[in-house]
Amino acid sequence: MNNRKYLPTLSELIDRLSIAQLKEVFISEHKQEYSDEIKDIVNDIQILLDETKGNIDAKTIRAIIVLSQMNLHIWHNESNYRNGIKDGNNLELTHGLNGIRNTAKNKIQEIMGGRKDYKIDCLAADFKDWEISW
Repeated sequence: MNNRKYLPTLSELIDRLSIAQLKEVFISEHKQEYSDEIKDIVNDIQILLDETKGNIDAKTIRAIIVLSQMNLHIWHNESNYRNGIKDGNNLELTHGLNGIRNTAKNKIQEIMGGRKDYKIDCLAADFKDWEISW
């Protein structure tokens, strides 16, 4: 039997949970499918949290909130862009927010160790108003 070598990290699971939660709300015709996915993700997150033995702190919770907020902003920005609403929306902002999102995921990952995403620049320097005071 082969063992998996590339399992999702805690930060990747939390990111996916945030996105699945958005989909459950905004794509109501598939609410049950996203609800089922959320249950599976929450199960796997709990397994990983049990391994950390309470190592989550306030900074980790903040990183989770930042990650969720960036996902929501990206969702709205891309949604508006796809719907032809160009005013106030640009894909460069999405790329910049992605850099912040990756930084938040790295901060979450610090509690577990393991893989991090080192591509965090993503035009973030162009969007100083979005800078997070870590």
